[in-house]
Order: sequence, then structure tokens, then C-alpha cells
Amino acid sequence: MKLALKVILSFGGLLLVFIGFGFLTDPVASGADFGLAVEGAHGLTSVRGDMTSFFTVSGACLLWGAWGERRDPLIIGGALMLVVLLVRVISLFEYGTFDGFETPMVFEGIVGTLGLIAARILPARD
Repeated sequence: MKLALKVILSFGGLLLVFIGFGFLTDPVASGADFGLAVEGAHGLTSVRGDMTSFFTVSGACLLWGAWGERRDPLIIGGALMLVVLLVRVISLFEYGTFDGFETPMVFEGIVGTLGLIAARILPARD
């Protein structure tokens, strides 16, 4: 069970870090993948900074927490994913659906929930 949690959280964490690296290296294309139109220096620096930090920190927390068996980073990474999921649910009611809306929500729900479960099961130390 512990190994399965570590592997799943590692794949999720690596994917998040990969997405964050995409925003660092090419904020325009990565932003377009997320429905964002990035224009000008203000938009580029905002998307590059905010999205890179969100994805890489959440992914790094999941990786660090899973393999280091640390509770705090798992809670942080899991909570970030569940907050995003909550905001997406609110947004669905306000703006409606779009093509492919289910995939990120499923990912965030699974990774966020497993992050919090792992915070309870994995830690050998705090």
C-alpha cells in the first residue's frame, strides 16, 4: 500500500513539475494549453512566475513528502490540488463546462485525496 501511494504520488508530482517547467520555458504555449492568452511583459512575468511556482512547488511537495515520508509537504501538495478542484467546481456552476474539463478535475481529485491519505499513512517522522 505504501509503495503504491509513493508511486502514484510520484507520477502526479513529476507531471506537476513537468507542467511547471513548461510554464518556465514557454509561458505563451503553456498558457494557451490552459486557455490563457499571455500578452506583454506583465502577462508573461505573471504567468511564468505564478504558474511555474504553483505547479513546481505542489509537485515537489508531493515528491518530497512521498519519498521522504514527511507529513507537512504531503498536506501542502494535497491541499493545493483540492483547492484547485474546489475552485473548478465553483467555476463550473458559474461558467459552465468546456471540452476536456473532466481530466484535470479527476487528476486533482485523485492526487489531492491521495496526498492527504498518504500524509496520514506514510510518515515515519514529522
